[in-house]
Amino acid sequence: MLTAPLIPLNDGRSIPQLGLGTWPLDDDGAERAVLDALEIGYRHVDSARRYGNERGVGRGVIASGLPREDVWVTTKLDGEFQGEDRAVAGLEGSLELMGLDYVDLLLIHWPLPARGEYASTFRTFAGLRERGLARSIGVSNFTAEHLRALEQETGLVPAVNQIQIDPTIPREAQRAYAAEHGIVTQSWSPIGQGGDLLQHPAISAIAEEHGRTPAQIVLRWHVQQGLVPLPKSQNPERMRANLDVFDFVLDDAQLARLGELSQGPDAGVDSDVDGH
Repeated sequence: MLTAPLIPLNDGRSIPQLGLGTWPLDDDGAERAVLDALEIGYRHVDSARRYGNERGVGRGVIASGLPREDVWVTTKLDGEFQGEDRAVAGLEGSLELMGLDYVDLLLIHWPLPARGEYASTFRTFAGLRERGLARSIGVSNFTAEHLRALEQETGLVPAVNQIQIDPTIPREAQRAYAAEHGIVTQSWSPIGQGGDLLQHPAISAIAEEHGRTPAQIVLRWHVQQGLVPLPKSQNPERMRANLDVFDFVLDDAQLARLGELSQGPDAGVDSDVDGH
């Protein structure tokens, strides 16, 4: 069976280095995808309240028959649950939808800095961790500036920052800050959106050199940099291929060729927007 290695978090826990993304699947699609993925060997599933598929994710986890402690489940709470103690009802609602007693990782979905509530929200997350409803806590779509402000205001360091990353949007500054502070970086949309990235001649050439698919080359790029990619697929064959990236290595020249795909530090999405 294919499996992903574990990498350590700053809270003493360990997370599987590759997971299944579930956006934009609905409940039925998420249930089927999660069940297929867990049968293949995935042990890490990513969802969010905003995705509208937590019920399906939970059904897939439960239907797999795997011990709960063997499956890493992440969810995120969006702007509706920021401020004061709103995240308490948010997580309790997510757990009810999923039919689970806890999540392994709870993330603030977007910082929404203009609202100025992510610090108080993260303090609430720490309380939810103390109650055992979330085993680890982190953030999503935070810049280095947001991470710095969060620590200054709360004295807390998230275990994870989940951001949009692929070879064209490498996010060096955010990743460097995270690494310096022991924060693991997860990659959403790790193989790009719309399939254009996988058609790039440089990626196709490296794939041919290794006898691999373009998606496997891009996912291996993430893995070799210590990132935790979360590719989405409903196709079991592609799921299997996406997980099968831990038995080959990109050499320095190939990594340099992929590095040339960067569109610059300002490419990507706006952290003020409450979206994916």
